[in-house]
Amino acid sequence: MALLLAGQFMASVDLAIVNTAAPSVRERLGASDAQVALVVSGYVIAFAVLLITGARLGSVHGHRRVFMAGLGLFTVASLACGLATGPGALIAARVAQGVGAALMVPQVLSGIQLHFGARERTRALGYYALALSAGAVAGQLLGGVLVSADLWGTGWRPIFLINVPVGILLLLATARWMPTDPRGDAYGTGPQRAYGRRGLDPGGVALLSGAVLLVIVPLVLGGDLGWPWWGWLCLAAGGPAFAGFVVQQRRLAARGGRPLVAPAAVRKPTVRWGLAAFGATVCTYFSLLFVLALYLQEGLGKSPEYSGMAMVTWVAAFGLAGPLLPRVPERWRHAVPLTGCLLLAGGYAALWAYLATGHGAGPMLFVLLTPGGLGLGLGNNALIGHMTAAVPSRYATDLSGVLNTNGQLWGAFGVAAFGGWFLAAMGPGGGAASAQRAMEHVTAGFMALALAAALACVPATSEARRARTMGPQPKGRLSYET
Repeated sequence: MALLLAGQFMASVDLAIVNTAAPSVRERLGASDAQVALVVSGYVIAFAVLLITGARLGSVHGHRRVFMAGLGLFTVASLACGLATGPGALIAARVAQGVGAALMVPQVLSGIQLHFGARERTRALGYYALALSAGAVAGQLLGGVLVSADLWGTGWRPIFLINVPVGILLLLATARWMPTDPRGDAYGTGPQRAYGRRGLDPGGVALLSGAVLLVIVPLVLGGDLGWPWWGWLCLAAGGPAFAGFVVQQRRLAARGGRPLVAPAAVRKPTVRWGLAAFGATVCTYFSLLFVLALYLQEGLGKSPEYSGMAMVTWVAAFGLAGPLLPRVPERWRHAVPLTGCLLLAGGYAALWAYLATGHGAGPMLFVLLTPGGLGLGLGNNALIGHMTAAVPSRYATDLSGVLNTNGQLWGAFGVAAFGGWFLAAMGPGGGAASAQRAMEHVTAGFMALALAAALACVPATSEARRARTMGPQPKGRLSYET
């Protein structure tokens, strides 16, 4: 578990660490604004596009093998980033980093579902969610510290080079302690084994990669480029592209083939509504990371270290959710996602009230971020638990890929939408008063989206409650999956 989460933590750190180093990259490499944007977004694009493919490769070639391959590529690409002599080389290395992360990260959730029982899985998912959240905040904080330190005059390079010794140690530890992949299929025997081990669906990979590209590229680059016409065209084409992927997958499954994403993995209402609620809450979190940094640094003139420290209380409260969730009585556990989303909305409401009464920053801002972090941790941990419990183990990789991709798309959408909203509300002149007003507006939007996630939790958790109430089905009766 520690090895899996270390890989997840590294990937999450590198999603955020470059944001604080962007000015140093621009200055020392002589990069243009567009090239700096690609340094930041090249990783995100490659990561989001290949997550589901990486999950499927894990089931075909073995989770341990693919995890180590992704970790090795990530480590080598980090070295290439740290040694890059020009913007083009750095962009290419960042894309390679994203590919490595896309191979490595899906094996984490798949490994949790495959190797942990119901009671242990709840605790493991709490640590998994903490690695996601803590990695993003640590990336911002570590990036600010390392760039400000300017170790041996290297500027931004240590933010990548630090991954090299960590990656090597993690590779050695993985080779020593991670269980080897079982022969045959990890998901069972007989028909399940045959179903799980069929090869990669190239048509599905092409269709899904194209669909995700059509959505993620304009969301990540559109704001920096002034939302050109091609960005809107890509977003408009994204919906039909995803619909074409779904049709292709259903036809392949009807012919007896192994689709890239098994339709049965996302068929249940628990999974569908759970993905919607999970995506909405993740959207507010990624947006808060981005907008809060803008507000504190550009609006109030705070340092990168200060803006990174602002989220420490959030992550600390988020981490409490892991040990708290297993202690919730079983009869009340179905209500935890709704409770968490309502607590998240309440945290945003308290933050809005603080800003609306004329307060800008200070210790109370850090304190008011605490309930939101606890609500996000409780809600998301419980949602992931409900979804993994609703899906048979043979679909673990399908759910892992879909869940991670869903989070990345929602996160990119939130940063684009709420980040653009904040900058438009702040105006070109900036200033503390206008930045505070813009942050107030955006926080109200976060609260509304958290309430929408709470509404999505109602059908997502009602089915989980019914399934637990009914208990195991008698032998001989056809199950839902059969």
